[in-house]
This record gives sequence, structure tokens and C-alpha cells, in this order.
Amino acid sequence: MQRTPLLVLLLCCCLSAGQANRVYIHPFQLFAAKNVSCETLQTQPSKPMETLPVIPLDMEVLTPDGRDQSKLDSQRQNITERTAVLAELLNTLGLRMYQALSSKQHSTNTLLSPVNTYGSLVTFFLGASKKTACVFQELLGLSCGTEREDCVSLVDGHKVLKTLQSINSLVDDGPKDEITTQVWAFTRQDVQLSQDFIQGTQDFSDTSFIRSLDFSKPEEAEQLVNNFVEKTSDGKVKSAFKELNSSSDLLFITSFNFQGSWRTAFQPEKTLLQEFHVDETTTVMAPLMTHTGQYHYLNDKTQQCTIVKLPLSKRSYMLLVLPYEGADLRDIESRLRTHIMSGWHQSLQEVLLELSLPKFSMSSETDLHDLLTNMDPKVEAELLGSKAEFSQLSNTKPFTVDKVNCLSGQIVVH
Repeated sequence: MQRTPLLVLLLCCCLSAGQANRVYIHPFQLFAAKNVSCETLQTQPSKPMETLPVIPLDMEVLTPDGRDQSKLDSQRQNITERTAVLAELLNTLGLRMYQALSSKQHSTNTLLSPVNTYGSLVTFFLGASKKTACVFQELLGLSCGTEREDCVSLVDGHKVLKTLQSINSLVDDGPKDEITTQVWAFTRQDVQLSQDFIQGTQDFSDTSFIRSLDFSKPEEAEQLVNNFVEKTSDGKVKSAFKELNSSSDLLFITSFNFQGSWRTAFQPEKTLLQEFHVDETTTVMAPLMTHTGQYHYLNDKTQQCTIVKLPLSKRSYMLLVLPYEGADLRDIESRLRTHIMSGWHQSLQEVLLELSLPKFSMSSETDLHDLLTNMDPKVEAELLGSKAEFSQLSNTKPFTVDKVNCLSGQIVVH
């Protein structure tokens, strides 16, 4: 088996050939709030913040928050200009985040869901002050491009989150390929959260759980929260939070699960237990699936790697990127943001291959505070850290976001 590292990219194809040549529309215009104008940073929001009480955490009540199903059904829409543009934005930011993660995780698997992290950021955008919201828009690629220092024009965060769910629905192909997103938010007792923020957690997820509890005894609170998340995730998310403190205002966690099947199935009779080289020094015995058939393939001599495209659902696929022996995977990863993937797609050719792959399941947990710090400590401070202002998130001031975990809870392909 191959001894060099393997880069696996699970991708959603949201652009049809006709849309690739579409007339350019600035992202801000597609997602701008209704009757948007440039509002000065000092003025109060045009409408007062509406808040809702948060129900106490009860281990006997494990049902998700109620939601209007008719609104959710309307989000399941066909490919549109909006989904195509947002897919480009979240993939661009996702690659930046992936490189920030992989640079700190040598010799380990790096798993990141751009949809999950992007959606978490947009949800907090809904609770941010205009000053902090401006920083969110810049990172998300949604700034109008003509901002002045004294005022800001804002997008409609709900419109962005509903479009994210539309992107998920493009990949979700019934029982064969299924995406599930869950959101949990825990706040301290007697706090009310903004209706915008609560609605955002529902726009962004299949199920959501907003609960309040007493943080005065951190160890008890940690056990209670972790038990609740584990039970409501059907055991998929365990030990979600660690080292809570009594002054916590808000804990936030999202879980993204993808379970997929190959569009062209591997033959079960050709699945054999064989040696698999995890890295240059580690070898394990693993069941390897084998299939001989037509695959889209490229031998990229410039980037020193070979690429194979494996279809999953109608609009999702997996790219396997295998460096030449002796080539450094990190060099290839560092060039992913230079549009080499679009070049790969244009150059792929269908050939007859015998392909062997291990059955695999991957999971990861990403602390959004740490991830943003790896990208740029200044950005972390302004978005979630010491300089962030969440005046539109709660009726309590000041209000801080203590922990944000984004879980790519389980990526299973068989």
C-alpha cells in the first residue's frame, strides 16, 4: 500500500456549466438586508431587539426546540445564483481555515466542515453590534466593498443561513447520502437571548437545543451539559465541553454529520484485510475495498500528485489527492487556494483504474476561538474575544461568548 500521506477532499458541486459563465453580482447585493442603508456605528438599531426566555436544561426533556416546518420546507430550493456564490465564499474561507488547522496538526488527520464553521460565524453575526458585525462581514466575504469608517451596511444573516441549508440539501440525497446538522447553546439562568439569534440557530440546523443552567458550580454544570449533548446527539457527541467556569455567559456547539455511499459501489467480495500505511512509520491492518472501473483521473506532474474523483450523490464527490513518493503533502495543501482545484477538474480524464481504499470513519472537534487565533489573533479578538461586542445577542450587558466548538462529528463513507 502507498506510503505517502493522502489528502481527501469531500466536496459539493454547486455550479452547473451554465452558471460558471454567469453575470457577476456582488455577494453583498445577493444577501443584503431589505431596504439596506449605511447606518452610522453610533446610532441604535432601527428596530428594538426582541428577546425570548430560555427554558431550563432538564435531562428528562430531550426534545429539540420547536420550529415552523413550513419555513424550513421553503428553504429546500433548487440551485440558484445565491447558493453558487455562497458556495464559493465558504470554500474560500474553508481553505484558509483548513490550512490554519493543518499547519498545527502534523501527522494527524485534519477534518473541517466549511459549512459548519461558516454557519456558526453567521449565527453570531446576528447577535453582534454593528462594529463587530462589520468585522464578521469582512471575514465572511460579505462586505459591500464601499464601507466608510463611520457607517456600515449589513447583510441579512437569515438569508445567508437559509442558503447554507439549501447547499446542504443539494448534497443530501436521501438514505444513501445524508447530512445532519445540530446546534446546542447553553446560557446562564435568568438570561434572555435575542429572537434573531435563536431563529439563526434554527435556520442553520436540522435540530437545535437552547437551554439555560446554573454555572455557579462549574464541574456539575460541565457534567450536566455534556450528558445532555451526548443524549440528544444519540451518543455521537461526547465530552463536548471541558474546563467551564462560573462566570460563563454562553456555550455554543454545532455538529455536522455526513454519511455517504459510493455512487459506484465497491465489490464486497473484494474487501480484504491488508496492510495500510498511516504515515511513514505507522502501519495498521485495515479492510481495503477494491473496485475496477472507469474513474476520472489526473497525473499532475507540476504539482507532483495524482488525483482521482469519486462520485457520491448527484452533486457531491470526493477528491483523493496522492502526492508522489517523496513529495510533501503540505506543499500541495499550501497551494489549494491558488485555484489549482479548478484546473484539476478541467483536466480530469476518464480512465480504467483498479482502486483500493480503506473503509473509514473520521471525526474532529474544532475550537473556533483557537482556529481564529491560528488564522490571525487580531481577528479572533475582534470576532469572539476581548474586543467583540454582542449587544444584539442578549438582554444582559456585557455578554461574552465563552466557548464555540464546531464538530465534524462523523464522516462515514462505505
